[in-house]
Amino acid sequence: MKLLLHCCCAPCSIMPIRLLQDEGIQPATFFYNPNIHPYREYKKRRNTFREYMESLHLSFAMLDDYDMESFLAGVAGQPAARCGFCYRIRLREVARFAAEQGFDAISTSLLVSPYQKHELIKYEGEKAAAEFGIEFYYRDFRPYFQEGQERARELEMYMQGYCGCVYSEKDRYFKPKVQPLILDNKWQKAENLRQKAAKKAE
Repeated sequence: MKLLLHCCCAPCSIMPIRLLQDEGIQPATFFYNPNIHPYREYKKRRNTFREYMESLHLSFAMLDDYDMESFLAGVAGQPAARCGFCYRIRLREVARFAAEQGFDAISTSLLVSPYQKHELIKYEGEKAAAEFGIEFYYRDFRPYFQEGQERARELEMYMQGYCGCVYSEKDRYFKPKVQPLILDNKWQKAENLRQKAAKKAE
């Protein structure tokens, strides 16, 4: 089987590539991830992916199209449904490229992450593959996630701290706490005078 593996990042690609090779499948890989924010983060992941593929001597392709505007336009109205849109646009592009280049099937390194919506990835992958007349190679790589992370650390890879989009960046780092509003003395005196004047006017 001639398989094209979509790679969301280098660390997540480690075990899917190894396991596919153990099955006798020598995948080519494809990087297309316009969801990643900000651009400096995108560049780190893209460059780490390229360096890793070159170290493995694997055939790879990159659609280096940082179309952040289209991604944000597609998710801004329904941020809670963003993951489905994100999987859809990436896997559809992978399927289109794979069909044009004569591949039999596609898969994705997203299937290794326990933090992703696994069944939704499978659904969108199968739909994208069917549209272009190829197969979606499904495999639950999640049991090997930690092993892949350990290997990435051994290789001193850049390892991101969040999924990719600006919403996931917020979820990862923004921890809101309810705090009292603190006013300086000058503002507080003015506010007290305003409230007194309002009561007299009543």
